[in-house]
Amino acid sequence: MSDMFASLDAWVKRQNEVKNLFEKAEVNYQEADRLTLITLSRTAFQHMMRTIEAFDQWLRDPMITNHMPREMLVELWEKLRVLLYDLIELDIEHTSKFSEHLKNLASEGKINPLFGFEKTEKETRRSPVQLTI
Repeated sequence: MSDMFASLDAWVKRQNEVKNLFEKAEVNYQEADRLTLITLSRTAFQHMMRTIEAFDQWLRDPMITNHMPREMLVELWEKLRVLLYDLIELDIEHTSKFSEHLKNLASEGKINPLFGFEKTEKETRRSPVQLTI
C-alpha cells in the first residue's frame, strides 16, 4: 500500500513541476514568435493528452473504482465537463477563424504555391511523424 501512496505523491509532485515549467516558459507569450507559440501549444497538447490518458487509466483501476467516493466523481465530472465544452468551443472557434483566414489568403493569391497541390489518396492516409517534446 505504501507503494501506492508513494506513486500518488510522485504524480502530484511531477504535475506541480510541469505546471511550474509551463508558467516559466509562457512568460511574455504575447510577444513570442510563431515558432515559440507553436512549441508552447504542441507541448501543452502533448502534456494534456498524457494526463488525460493517465486519468482514463486511473478510472479503470479497480482500486480506484472500488474506493473513490461518489462525491469525488461528481466533482470530477463538474470540472471535466467545463474542460470538455471549453475544448470543443476552442476547436470550433480556432478552426473557423483559420478557415476564414485561409480563404482570405487564397482569394488574395497569397497561399504558398508549395501547398497548392492535391495529395493523392495514399499520401492522405499516411500518418504524420510523431514528435515528442
